[in-house]
Amino acid sequence: MDSPLQPSDRLAVAHGPVAVDVAGRLLPARGAREEREDEVLAKHATRAEGAGQRSLQEEPDPFRTCFERDLDRIHHSRAFRRLAGKCQVYVAPEDDHLRTRLTHAIEVCQVAVSIARPVGLNVSLTAAAATGHDCGHGPAGHASEGALSPFVDGGYHHAVYGADVVLAPLNLCAETLDAIRNHSWNRPIPATPEGEVVAWADRIAYVCHDFEDAIDAGIVAASELPRSVTDIVGGDRRSQLHGFITAMVETIAETGVVGLRQPEARALEAFREFNYERIYLRPAALEQADRAARLIGGLAEYYLTHPALLPDGAQLSPGSAEATAAAVQYVSGMTDRFAQRAAQDLLGWDQSSLPQPA
Repeated sequence: MDSPLQPSDRLAVAHGPVAVDVAGRLLPARGAREEREDEVLAKHATRAEGAGQRSLQEEPDPFRTCFERDLDRIHHSRAFRRLAGKCQVYVAPEDDHLRTRLTHAIEVCQVAVSIARPVGLNVSLTAAAATGHDCGHGPAGHASEGALSPFVDGGYHHAVYGADVVLAPLNLCAETLDAIRNHSWNRPIPATPEGEVVAWADRIAYVCHDFEDAIDAGIVAASELPRSVTDIVGGDRRSQLHGFITAMVETIAETGVVGLRQPEARALEAFREFNYERIYLRPAALEQADRAARLIGGLAEYYLTHPALLPDGAQLSPGSAEATAAAVQYVSGMTDRFAQRAAQDLLGWDQSSLPQPA
């Protein structure tokens, strides 16, 4: 009989035999891991149970918890991959170092997990919600929300649309979808503490990395950040993230509530106000956002009146509710550059009229 460390015609290895000492058994199965998780998680942390609460019932995975399965599905989804072509702040930037909506989601996940793990929350649920939280964003960032709102009953909100439309085919757990649907601060309180952590992590991540990108883009100088921020969490992204994450972990540990103690909370709000004044709402940015909104709205209008151009749209009646919904879903899924090409090809926009990095 072959030694466990000797390759044979029944065994393929990538480099050479590497011992694991697990022959003949699996450690541990999902059920045992759920039991162990239940023992170590905080009292009000969300527990994974079997296949999870899903719209369509499924068989449990033999190895993964339901929230680990959600995270895998989001990672492999087209909606998540397309975030690489959707801007965070700067539409179709020429600088490859500036954040995209994809890298933003990755950084939000890092912040959220760094908060959730030490306080005993469910890391897999936190990671799944954080990773998928912006899958409902259209091209050109928040400009798409106003542009698409006239075509959606109740308006277009990226968090709601992401959970209820974009990610619906993945049949994610109810807790994951709730955290995605309600991660924005103008939405209802998430149903789980993990969802609340994601809401905080989103704000912490974007104020820090958007400021860093603005420095790299030459829009602001590091020295301009007010002392109400730098005196509390420092002047560079690494210090700022460390300060906010540490403060959240300590706040949760001391109070049992997902929140942030006042010194850092005031610093975070001052940071956000600075970014809005100097980055997001500066005249050049507003001008480009207006261009982007007109482009996106124009594409939605074009496709709902020409639904045959949509995937699977040949049977849709122009201007119908079904054509409108299909047009919104198609346009909202576009990357920045795809939307710009479509505007040139279908709407007759010339290069100089397109939104420019600003």
